[in-house]
Amino acid sequence: MSSGGFRARQISIVGLGLMGGSLALALRPYAEAVIGVDPNPFARAAAVERGIVDSATDNLRDGVHVSDVVILAAPVRAIIDLVEKRIGSYLRSNTLLIDIGSTKADICTAMGSLPIGIQAVGGHPMTGKETSGIEASDATLYQNRPFVLCPTRRTTPAARLRALALVEALGAVAIEMDAQRHDRVVAAISHLPYILSAALVATVAAEGRSDDAVWRLAAGGFRDMSRLAAQDLSMMGDILSTNTQAVATLLALFRMQLAMIEAMLIDRDQQKLTELLRPAREARLAWIKQLEGKR
Repeated sequence: MSSGGFRARQISIVGLGLMGGSLALALRPYAEAVIGVDPNPFARAAAVERGIVDSATDNLRDGVHVSDVVILAAPVRAIIDLVEKRIGSYLRSNTLLIDIGSTKADICTAMGSLPIGIQAVGGHPMTGKETSGIEASDATLYQNRPFVLCPTRRTTPAARLRALALVEALGAVAIEMDAQRHDRVVAAISHLPYILSAALVATVAAEGRSDDAVWRLAAGGFRDMSRLAAQDLSMMGDILSTNTQAVATLLALFRMQLAMIEAMLIDRDQQKLTELLRPAREARLAWIKQLEGKR
């Protein structure tokens, strides 16, 4: 289906941060009107002044009740709260409801209890920026990036096709998978790395209390490994608390890897240590080669 297959009379974006603002910009050519919904008056004013949305409100019902497409661009817990407590009674039948939360199982379960007739699909675009906020909105943010779509009990064949058309309109690459599989995958490539980065910084900070040379000598390697530790704590708390089982399973596997490395270091067994580390190096090189081949 070409991007020309996606059309909407009115799109509502609930959440006017970087992600929501970028969605609004990217989808404006495909809608007669784009409405923003956000409790922050500064975000609403900036979105209207910059032409990111046609109008904005802090009233959820007013913002979504006549829209035929509604996108929830809020933190995970806020999305679950919206779906469980309020938004279902505000939407018209046949409205496409999609979210962009970073975990999917809890959200998709909540969507399954929405009123029959609402076309709900779980979504997660794998993209972002170092900067946040409505001012950083970028119409190209989603282009050529993976956009995961997860079915719910309210995903009809028509809802699936509309969601695929929306993703194509963004210029993103749709990847369909069930919510549980999605959460296992992102636990490995996103949530576990955050925890490891935070643990690394905590370890170095403890060392730095007795010798501040660690901070004066820290350079590129530490910078690269520690970057994720600076992520927003509220956002990461939402993510980790809605994906605890998958993250805990991977932490256990990681502890096994660390234990093997520790044992070889203690035994001074350089050959076995090299044999253990070589597959990791090769896997990283193969992944980089695969990425370069897609460009």
